Amino acid sequence: MSSTLLEVTRSAHEEVERLERLIVKELQTDPSSNKDRLFQSHRVHHMIDTITVTTEKLVDIYEDKDNARKDEIAALGGQTATGTNVFSAFYDRLKEIREYHRRHPAARVVDPNEDFEALLKEEPLIEFSGEEAFGRYLDLHELYNQYINSKFGDHIDYSTYLDVFSQPHKIPRKLKMTRQYREYIENLLEYLTYFFQRTEPLQDLDRIFSKLITEFEEQWENGLIEGWEGEGQGNGLIPDWHAVIDLDYYNSVEELMVVGPEKLKEALSALGLKTGGTVQQRAERLFLTKDTPLEKLDKKHFAKGSRVQEQNGVAAANSFKEIALMEAKINKLCELLEETIDRTRDNIVKKQALTYEEIEAEREEEDTQADTESDDDDQQIYNPLKLPMGWDGKPIPYWLYKLHGLGQEFKCEICGNYSYWGRRAFERHFKEWRHQHGMRCLGIPNTKNFNEITSIEEAKELWKRIQERQGVNKWRPDLEEEYEDKEGNIYNKKTYTDLQRQGLI
Repeated sequence: MSSTLLEVTRSAHEEVERLERLIVKELQTDPSSNKDRLFQSHRVHHMIDTITVTTEKLVDIYEDKDNARKDEIAALGGQTATGTNVFSAFYDRLKEIREYHRRHPAARVVDPNEDFEALLKEEPLIEFSGEEAFGRYLDLHELYNQYINSKFGDHIDYSTYLDVFSQPHKIPRKLKMTRQYREYIENLLEYLTYFFQRTEPLQDLDRIFSKLITEFEEQWENGLIEGWEGEGQGNGLIPDWHAVIDLDYYNSVEELMVVGPEKLKEALSALGLKTGGTVQQRAERLFLTKDTPLEKLDKKHFAKGSRVQEQNGVAAANSFKEIALMEAKINKLCELLEETIDRTRDNIVKKQALTYEEIEAEREEEDTQADTESDDDDQQIYNPLKLPMGWDGKPIPYWLYKLHGLGQEFKCEICGNYSYWGRRAFERHFKEWRHQHGMRCLGIPNTKNFNEITSIEEAKELWKRIQERQGVNKWRPDLEEEYEDKEGNIYNKKTYTDLQRQGLI
């Protein structure tokens, strides 16, 4: 019976009004706990979204771009192509109603209040990790590990990290020109945004960010962004995520030579630098760009006619602006989540000061409180195998524990016989600070050649073989040493010498 456009319009208006009354009724109830508050906020948020979608449909109907509403109103008035006949329209509609009830004799009147009232009893599914304790605390452990295992971060404890993660402007600008920092700041912004949307669903984050972007654009043009003062449209710095080789992993020219002449040539070409010379000369030329802006390099290092420097300068300026904007959004989210951050910090400091017995007693108390708040008759968690806890605060399935090999121990002599549980953690540790520090103490570059190497003797032996192989292959001046003529053409030494003898150069 709701097939007509006017009936659809009436039904939509009724739905909007019922939802508005439900929102008022919902907000008049004071939640007794943080969990109830979150449920209430998400229920209201869902109803507001439904009102928005329904209102958009009503706007489309009233705009009547296809004249369907106008034609239906005319048909109700009995207007036809031959003239106006009110009685004919009335009896046609009466016939339609009788036919409907003849085909559906068991149809009953449905009270829409029943369906809408059920919305107030729903418990929305909100995903929180066990550490987040249903939105009371932040869970920044993954970001903390990413921070301390990076070159821009410091080796600090978790409680100290909670004080500094909201202050990205204090990190030196030079350390922000890396792909590693960009990935970290993107992950931090993504987590804080998702956490804020879960804990404060009634806040309009898009409007907050829109106002922030307007203020940011004005401050950026005037060079007033904290940590980016005086940043112009192009300062010559090239972020290393545009380069072929990530120079963050190399601390000397000798380590950089390991990548080989072809990759060095490719990286130099990407930066518009000369690609000729021996492997060592190429490595020295490329290593200069690690700490020196391209605009400050001597012109003798650049290839003739290269315009890469100017193009990369513009790309760098845009990348810096994106990073600065993400930092501004993080600062704003930290202001909005200030109470949660303080609560998380206090909770961590409190746990660090407790003894084992006190921690266990507090954990039992929290479990008892959770059981009291829950409507389910949850029993005490039975975990005789000591399986790791999942995001829901319960032990992960045993098959998942076996699948990831979390019971398998890997020891690394280079890391001081440190143990890693599971294959994934073992493979990831080769890029972490502990393994990098051990390789640096051995005087060996931490490259992909040394992945899966955990023994000090094996690492030294492999490094010795690599050096011997380089000693045989890298000094082939006739084939690898390159020369450049006046026109910028590149030749190896043998070809260049022959052409010079013949007077062709």
